[in-house]
Amino acid sequence: MRKFRLPSDDLEYAVLGELWRLGAATVRELHQKLGVPKGLVYTTTAKVVDRLREKGLIRRQRKGKAFWYQPRIVREAVERARTRHVVARLLCSTPRAAVAALVEAVDSWDPHLLEELERAVAARRKARNEA
Repeated sequence: MRKFRLPSDDLEYAVLGELWRLGAATVRELHQKLGVPKGLVYTTTAKVVDRLREKGLIRRQRKGKAFWYQPRIVREAVERARTRHVVARLLCSTPRAAVAALVEAVDSWDPHLLEELERAVAARRKARNEA
């Protein structure tokens, strides 16, 4: 798996999301889609793109006179890492309360997901016991 750091704010996630949607784009295109509607200056969008590149989330390729940016990491990998990060933060202080709250939230949101959670726990236990 490729190493990367998670986006640190909503704007970084928005730019990365737009790149996932488009496949590739220039900073100018990203700025027109995301920066202009938010009243941001071009250099802010450019800085966000640079940060995403430094974090290993996107790559740059020169085409003609412009640089084009593409996602380097698939959405599912980033979302999984983001979820793991949030869950780890929840569990670190009061794990039992966090687990209870998770079960309640899943049950109230979609009771069928609770069944999926049970199957995931059972599969995890089985894999751990077989190892």
